Amino acid sequence: MIQRKEYLNRLIQWKDEQVIKVVTGIRRCGKSTLLLQYQERLRKMGVKNNQIVAVNFEELEYVELCDYRKLYAYIKEKLLPDKMTYIFLDEIQKVPDFEKAVDSLYVKPNTDIYITGSNAYMLSGGLATLLTGRYVEVSMLPLSFREYLKSSHEECESAFADYIKYGGLPFVATMEKADNKIDDYLEGIYNTVIVRDIEERQKRQEGNPEKRKINDITLLKTIAKYLASVIGSPVSVRGITNYLVSGGRKISPNTVNDYVEALTDSFVFYPVERFDIIGKQLLATNRKYYMVDLGIRNHILPRRSYDLGYSVENVVFFELLRRGYKVTIGKCQDAEIDFVAQKQGIFTYFQVTADMTAEETFEREMKPLRSIKDNYEKMVLTLDKFTGGNYEGIKVVNVLDWLKEK
Repeated sequence: MIQRKEYLNRLIQWKDEQVIKVVTGIRRCGKSTLLLQYQERLRKMGVKNNQIVAVNFEELEYVELCDYRKLYAYIKEKLLPDKMTYIFLDEIQKVPDFEKAVDSLYVKPNTDIYITGSNAYMLSGGLATLLTGRYVEVSMLPLSFREYLKSSHEECESAFADYIKYGGLPFVATMEKADNKIDDYLEGIYNTVIVRDIEERQKRQEGNPEKRKINDITLLKTIAKYLASVIGSPVSVRGITNYLVSGGRKISPNTVNDYVEALTDSFVFYPVERFDIIGKQLLATNRKYYMVDLGIRNHILPRRSYDLGYSVENVVFFELLRRGYKVTIGKCQDAEIDFVAQKQGIFTYFQVTADMTAEETFEREMKPLRSIKDNYEKMVLTLDKFTGGNYEGIKVVNVLDWLKEK
């Protein structure tokens, strides 16, 4: 198992704190493995086996516990009166009204609760309403390049080429790269996320008249393929609707919006708002979307051309999220900045490009950063090894060196 040390350390920081730890992320990004690694760490810290209660709802032996009342009764019987009981509930969204059981366990003395889920809707429904202020979310992503590099035992450049092509899902990182099984594995994950997670999401939305049913899987996959093809480019629901209508499909923007929301709730795509740097406010139009795993993206898109620059941009976006930044797309008058990364009120501005060696490309990437008149750090990340340096306060850094930083 690949050690996910950064996520493991975050759970350890919250150990025994009176908040529910909610680990979210796309299927097969490593949530279940993380819980197993954390349980092993607890044992090394002196926690006894009878203090750990773990239920994985993807395992058949726990199917009866998908009734929240039976789940509560099962765990209540295992609680220890004089010691902390560590409760792990994996893929909890399979249990209708699970938040009722979780809330009842939460108020019991000496309980420390950890749950995982593969759909963001679980946090916008009953859990958020019932447990406001009582939980902390740990948003989990596939392997970072630094984790991938460590597990692959390849040279840096060849490892990055594989990372861009096959993505960062932990199991893929352990597979032979010349093997066709990678495509089969990615197809299975993609279909599972698109079909099963959307189905579970709809079960939790039953009775909500504002939500339309996601019952056209072909349409869902068409929208997913379109979003995958335009990562790094501004896109609107109206634009997606026009694209579908031009292909002969009769559809409303409201329906398109529901389907896009289903894809973001399942952690397939992450939306990014645009930010007015001068006015310091979010803009309402034309988000960008980035895809959680480039392996899945390359699997579903036809091999017509290779957009290396946008692929690198996709990698940088998720690395910024891993490092704890709030990320937006920057607008400064008529110029656009790829990423505005904010942490604790401090901004850092990023441009991302595959190559800076051509003079016109160099000027194109520098110009938006020069238009920003504040004194926050400005950086261009590039794959080339020749343009690195400091240009009047703007740093040009090799993206592989940046990705390997802790």
